[in-house]
Amino acid sequence: MKFITLKSRGGDYLLVAENVAWLRNYENGQTQVGMVGGAPLLVAGKIDDIAASILAQANAAE
Repeated sequence: MKFITLKSRGGDYLLVAENVAWLRNYENGQTQVGMVGGAPLLVAGKIDDIAASILAQANAAE
């Protein structure tokens, strides 16, 4: 299980990388992160930056 950190305007999230199902652009420079079996999370940053961060953190944890 690989944990990754994503920043939010209301605080940081620590989540399991394998549970990320999808990403969607949202308003005000934020991105929705869809989670398997749960509600989407709203994180700070553009979709390309969030995707790169998820991949970098997931690959670094190996």
